[in-house]
Amino acid sequence: MRAIVVASTGGPEVLEYKDITVPEPSTGEVRIRVLKASVHFADIKKRKGAKGSGIPGILGLDAVGIIDKVGQDVNGLRIGDRVIAFVKTGSYAEFAIANALLVYPIADHVDTAVAAACPVPAFLSFMLLERVGRLSKGETVLVHAASGGTGLTLIQLARKLGAGKIIGTVSSDQKAALPLELGADHCITYNNLSESVRNLTDGAGVDLILDSLAGSVMEESFTCLAPYGRLVNYGNASGAAGSIKTSDVHSSCRALLGYSLGTTRKKRPEDLQHIAEQVISLIELGDITFPSIQEFKLEDANKAHQLMESRTHAGKILLHITD
Repeated sequence: MRAIVVASTGGPEVLEYKDITVPEPSTGEVRIRVLKASVHFADIKKRKGAKGSGIPGILGLDAVGIIDKVGQDVNGLRIGDRVIAFVKTGSYAEFAIANALLVYPIADHVDTAVAAACPVPAFLSFMLLERVGRLSKGETVLVHAASGGTGLTLIQLARKLGAGKIIGTVSSDQKAALPLELGADHCITYNNLSESVRNLTDGAGVDLILDSLAGSVMEESFTCLAPYGRLVNYGNASGAAGSIKTSDVHSSCRALLGYSLGTTRKKRPEDLQHIAEQVISLIELGDITFPSIQEFKLEDANKAHQLMESRTHAGKILLHITD
């Protein structure tokens, strides 16, 4: 099969397009013929050696495709099913293996590009807002990195779940249009963050902050959190750790929470099974959309990585693998 293999850490040039052996599913697994796969910032970090293991190997967290082989002890999934999946062996390839607990059928009417774009942003956003952040109707939400795939999904889902006011943050004013189009009430840059949030909330602060950046942005964000508010950190895109004082937590009843979709896939895949029907229904009904998608051929994965690292693209970046 054709695949992008990473033999060593480094820049986009280490992404090698080659033929390798087709993998076989084990007990409790299925093999998927991959149609399209998302490119994630986590792929960039792994390629550079900054995130977990997996090098040498194949990058890619999720995909849309067709089941073409089923291992033993797999219930409810059949050869020929069109599915979205969180994959085990990497999705930058014509075939990928996935734990059957992390494979979900999706209706044929959902555009293939949308199906490829949705797994990580949709499942992650639902968990962050509904389960971890416990969003209540009317609350004010602050979404960092609002022009990325997950940020745009968080904005749409927060609106669907009844958020009162949604504030997005972006690295430049040029990225503000899409978050505003998809439901953000305001979109600001990280310059003078706390002052801007105070002005937009009449000094009250926000009830829920969704932070994928960490570092100094998280620290400043926490000063914008209202009493009883929750800050959920789900990423470390800045590359730096943030520090919060316990004295800033208990007396104000504010909470600092952490969530990792990757950890959940590995340790509690059943948690994602429990919400799959709700999440996929949102996609199938068009309640979550992905209006800004750019696709690259599999052999041009290095160009896809270059675009993502440039931080100039708003929305999702995909690899087109097979028809």
